[in-house]
Amino acid sequence: MKKILFLVALMGAVLGIQAQERETPNAQQARRIFMDVYNKVYGQEGATLHYKVNIIGIYKTEGTIWLKQKKSKFIDERYIAWNDNVTFYRLERKKNLVTIYDAHSDERDKYATKFKFSPENYTYSIKDEKAKGLAITLKAKKGVKGIKEARVMLDRRTHHPTSIRIKVGIFHTTIQISNFRAGGISDELFRFPREQYKSCEYDDKR
Repeated sequence: MKKILFLVALMGAVLGIQAQERETPNAQQARRIFMDVYNKVYGQEGATLHYKVNIIGIYKTEGTIWLKQKKSKFIDERYIAWNDNVTFYRLERKKNLVTIYDAHSDERDKYATKFKFSPENYTYSIKDEKAKGLAITLKAKKGVKGIKEARVMLDRRTHHPTSIRIKVGIFHTTIQISNFRAGGISDELFRFPREQYKSCEYDDKR
């Protein structure tokens, strides 16, 4: 009898949690639109965009990035980096230095580790901000580390991202986005062309 009562109580707790997590129509719409954009960026066809970012005055840069599932490449005024999901190569242009890391090592980018993201860790809402476009707000669930809140602005017609405002701890940073294009990204783009950088110094940290 005690076991039955325990199972009933446990079932009630689980159903209670499920009820609390049931999304409103607004949240469902926000999640659906966000995941559509997210899957375009990190999907099998890949995407590219121009970005401009200022991390609380500590780090400022702008450039172009290509993404495809777990592969990436970016170019800015100081660096070029290639990540084929096995090895990460970063070229420091002025130093003519290529540093090599395991693609999954946190050591390769001290800033990127603060911006790790999993869609299931957030609640979603959406608001039409008239001339600005659609604003999707993501708020971290209890206990989630890293990004605590994000506000993604989308073009109302295309649903292409135009900016992302991120909160990490007590700090905010905004990434301005332009020239977004989804699809048509070749895997060859993420291969480090060593033959073009024979004169560089190499530092292998794998």
